Amino acid sequence: MKKFLLAATAAALVQLGLMGNASAAELRYAAAGDIYGLDPDSMTDSFSNNFLAHIYEPLVRYNKELKIEPALALSWEVVKPDVVRFKLRQGVKFHDGADFSADDVVMSLMRAIDENSPIKGNLPALKSVEKIDDYTVDLHLAGPTPLLNNYLTNIAVFDSGWLEKNNAVKPINAELGQEGYTSTHANGTGPFKLESRRPDAQTVLVANEGWWDKPQHNLTKVIFTPIASDATRVAALLSGEVDIITPSPLQDAKRIAANPGTKVLENPGLRTIMMNFNMRDKLVDGNVEGNPFKDVRVRKAVYQAINMDLVRDKIMRGKSRVSGMQIAPEVPGFDAKLNERFPYDPAAAKALLTEAGYPNGFQFNMNCPNDAYVNDEEVCQAMTAMLAQVGLNAKLVAEARTLHFKKAQEGQTDMFMIGWATLPMLDGFSVLSAMLHSPEEKLGTWNPGGYKNAKVDELVKKIDVELDESKRRAMMVEAFGITEQEVAWLPLHQQPLSWAVRDNVEVVQTADDLLRLWYVNVK
Repeated sequence: MKKFLLAATAAALVQLGLMGNASAAELRYAAAGDIYGLDPDSMTDSFSNNFLAHIYEPLVRYNKELKIEPALALSWEVVKPDVVRFKLRQGVKFHDGADFSADDVVMSLMRAIDENSPIKGNLPALKSVEKIDDYTVDLHLAGPTPLLNNYLTNIAVFDSGWLEKNNAVKPINAELGQEGYTSTHANGTGPFKLESRRPDAQTVLVANEGWWDKPQHNLTKVIFTPIASDATRVAALLSGEVDIITPSPLQDAKRIAANPGTKVLENPGLRTIMMNFNMRDKLVDGNVEGNPFKDVRVRKAVYQAINMDLVRDKIMRGKSRVSGMQIAPEVPGFDAKLNERFPYDPAAAKALLTEAGYPNGFQFNMNCPNDAYVNDEEVCQAMTAMLAQVGLNAKLVAEARTLHFKKAQEGQTDMFMIGWATLPMLDGFSVLSAMLHSPEEKLGTWNPGGYKNAKVDELVKKIDVELDESKRRAMMVEAFGITEQEVAWLPLHQQPLSWAVRDNVEVVQTADDLLRLWYVNVK
């Protein structure tokens, strides 16, 4: 059996194109899943957008301390409460040699907020962009916007001429299966250029020698390979076939640390893993009339049937941080009192189900990714077993994240798992605006379950324009307090950051769990 496993692992590595030695400045990188495509406007998936941040750049960006610094914009000033002027960097070129200018910013930002854009919620206050001159633009806003630069860190700038030439001015939605020229081609200003891509097999980037910034990396090439199997991914690292893996399975941490030439990088993370409830009129896969999840007693019963301390100790190897809120302690809007979970109490859960009219429970589907988060499928397996203890038949559907999130957004789930690190805002408003406000234009873009509370909606709109930080935070706590009592979502835990690298790789691990290759050096 051992010989068979070794042979199978070697065969997988050959098939994935991982065999062979790397040069001193070549990085071989493996992750649990592939990116959706090459268009950063076409998806809300953090992993995909982080990878594409090596190709495309925003006006401003987070540095290694997660502080905002200039990128394609040199400076900015508030002209009026609803107008912010950006001075743009001169001398920047796109990968195809075209010059960067204000026209590119105008088209790119308006593309991001197009009504069909899946990321329009990432820039909700923007109304229009005005070109003042070739290197100056004014952003016209719906009102005062305290988080404007936070939003802009996640908005890529395209070459307007390239978009027009390739009929790509309008955005596409990769999470709904849409494709276009930008799905398979890329042309940014970032530190790396696209050399080749084979979806679900390999994507190769090469250093952009004409990058405007001073490189803090020594990479000439990045070879990215998705490896879904934890065992195969770890084997690739231990054998020297790859230089870095994300995530690194928690159960393999000791083995990787003990192996000569490899090490594990672990730190607390910002990403909260949580479950969404279908609150529409009917269950997708139920055996009762109507939808029990519309009743807060049923949602609380689900909550109290799940033992997150046990999940932490047994599945997460004691390294997760159990959460009662949808945001981590480091995120503005967090409140320690609200972070106290409803107690794990199966008897109370059964009593709530009986009170709600479901003494024998009911059936529904539970959708979970198997390649997006640390031990995601294992966590869901544990939860289905716990729910069964109180009579709830959660039919687990575990699948690749590309399919998982497509189903979630299309309303094909009764419960689904998602992880949210409040990016790009690094603020509690990220969750409130995208997940807790009712679906409305640019708000509620990740609220497919249909949760709605008029008071929460009112608070979200006030938070959006409040420039007094203490008032903003107080309103965020109030809104989170309401949604917690209504069990709008089911928070689980903040997953640990877990990467593993070879000893000759120097990498910066930030709390947002985003690998920034422009800080990586291979000795």
